[in-house]
Amino acid sequence: MSEPLAPQTPPPAGGSSNRSVMLVLSYLGILALVPLLSEKEDREVQWHARHGLVLFGAWIVLMIGIQVLLAVLSQVGGGLDCLGCIISLAMPGLGFAYLAVAVLCMIKALNGQRMLIPGISQLADKF
Repeated sequence: MSEPLAPQTPPPAGGSSNRSVMLVLSYLGILALVPLLSEKEDREVQWHARHGLVLFGAWIVLMIGIQVLLAVLSQVGGGLDCLGCIISLAMPGLGFAYLAVAVLCMIKALNGQRMLIPGISQLADKF
């Protein structure tokens, strides 16, 4: 005969049943606002959401800075055009580096750990 079904265990206190989804969303750019605004009781999800938003903000600031630098270099001309080409060729590598850091942060978060990034983590702790 079959055994009776055991009741499902409730989600951990202070957390929701979709905690893993919220931890992943924390590192998907602007989507980090979803766990930040919806999981106010879960301190760990809140930390990862703030960390993900600061990381994304730093990425945006870096990309804007590089675009401004490229615009200035193209106006100056001369031998600096070559430097602009080199920076332009490095952009996909920078994008891959951001993606790799975000994925590593997701993996650490899902394993119950935190990935501390110098500067970014200290800034996220201030919020």
